[in-house]
Amino acid sequence: MKYKPVLYNDTTKAGNIFLIQNNLSMKYKNKIMLAVIGILLSSPLSAQVDVNGYNFKVEKKVECTDVKSQDKTGTCWSFATASFLESEMIRKGKGTHDLSEMFVVGNIYRDKAKNYVLRQGKANFSQGSLSHDLIRVAKKHGIVPESVFSGKLEGAEKHDHGEMAAVLKGMLDGVLKRKRLSPTWSKAFDCVVDTYLGEVPETFTYDGKSYTPQSFAEAMEINPDDYISLTSYTHHPFYESFVLEIPDNYSNGSFYNVPIAELETIVDNAVANGFSVAWDGDVSEKGFSAKNGIAILPKDVKREDLFTNPGEELEVTQELRQETFESYSTTDDHLMHLTGIAKDAEGTKYYLIKNSWGEISDFKGYLHMSEAYFELKTVAIMVHKDAIPKQIASKLDL
Repeated sequence: MKYKPVLYNDTTKAGNIFLIQNNLSMKYKNKIMLAVIGILLSSPLSAQVDVNGYNFKVEKKVECTDVKSQDKTGTCWSFATASFLESEMIRKGKGTHDLSEMFVVGNIYRDKAKNYVLRQGKANFSQGSLSHDLIRVAKKHGIVPESVFSGKLEGAEKHDHGEMAAVLKGMLDGVLKRKRLSPTWSKAFDCVVDTYLGEVPETFTYDGKSYTPQSFAEAMEINPDDYISLTSYTHHPFYESFVLEIPDNYSNGSFYNVPIAELETIVDNAVANGFSVAWDGDVSEKGFSAKNGIAILPKDVKREDLFTNPGEELEVTQELRQETFESYSTTDDHLMHLTGIAKDAEGTKYYLIKNSWGEISDFKGYLHMSEAYFELKTVAIMVHKDAIPKQIASKLDL
């Protein structure tokens, strides 16, 4: 039987039953006591969430903002990293703020367009990007609150970038057919982006103060140089950085390379010390179910109780990671926000992941990613440099 993850804080009913029971004759006491026990057992009284046999219990959780939805867009990278920065602002004592994902998306579209045209169409132009792209925007253009720029035109309730993406790509491909280009194309491109997302104000008032996007980022103490991208693959030397060869890395961002055991150590150390993690990886596996709030790597993917009871998982090695990456079995599908650590009824460790597909499942938009799933299907992470253990940071010359 499934229970929604809602804490039962109203103990009045149970207390009243005990009071009534004290005034009754002994012959009824046992029956009423059994009824009380039934009420208490059927009411979730702790952070433990009973979902069939998993019985997840959160052991450590980093404070974060509410779950949002990317709707009909390929902008998970912006939602995941914006959520990551929102947790950073909470950690720094700046309060709870809702950042605009679409402010970043608009700037990245402009950057991608220039890259696409200069490379004569031999580059990636799509809705996808990576966490370091949001950090680059924050460094160059700043950040703004969602209330200042939502990226939704008047009357629109949800994001939908299907038409915009098609129009922008078609426009650029048309421009590339010209023998010589004028500087006008980029101005026209900017106008199309503004038409779909709205124009970003140069200055704005927020909480009674006037800001520019750059001054707001400074006020929130967001230092882009504090954030480090890491991965774990053997086709490049460990403890060096390299440009990760995945399609969405259009900006040629560099990633520090560490063994998978140390990548996991970094994440564990981060969460233990109040830091969250931006996670990038593969969600195409049969053991990944946002609907059930679970991501596992089962040995037997055909078992009927896959998402209702814990089972044996694959043993992950560095060699298996490399094999699945080079065979395209592990691909860069999705970015999410890693916010905590939990365990199931058998003591298996899971990472608590905040998704950007709305408040779905019994876990209201969160899912539990098993240690095995993390070890095989993580493509990369981003963390604050202070979250990296000193012994690993020294190997990376950080």
